[in-house]
Amino acid sequence: MPKAEKKYYYGTGRRKKSVARVRLIEGNGKISINGKDLDEFFGIETLKVIVKQPLTVTNTLAKYDVISSVNGGGYTGQAGAIRHGIARALNKANQELRPILKSNGFLTRDPRMKERKKYGLKKARKAPQFSKR
Repeated sequence: MPKAEKKYYYGTGRRKKSVARVRLIEGNGKISINGKDLDEFFGIETLKVIVKQPLTVTNTLAKYDVISSVNGGGYTGQAGAIRHGIARALNKANQELRPILKSNGFLTRDPRMKERKKYGLKKARKAPQFSKR
């Protein structure tokens, strides 16, 4: 007899240079990122809170398991990308959660990116030291 496949909801999240592909499967609240547990992947407590925010706000923390693969960027960008992906997947799972997610700003992609370096400068805005003589 074929095994009954669980229904899952998919969401892509982005922030800075990070891209997260997130799947929500009905379960008991287990979060895994790139094959690792949430606590193992993120060492800093604030990043764990950021990832859980959409689930906490909508009271669905114990309802879905989160399987995510994320690449690019740094820890903060990756946490933001996962949050965005979870929010999008939750929106697909239940349209009634949209107003809550939208009012908390989880469905909006953060547009802030690294500014490009300009010639004659050391970084995007940092100029070389000025000397009168």
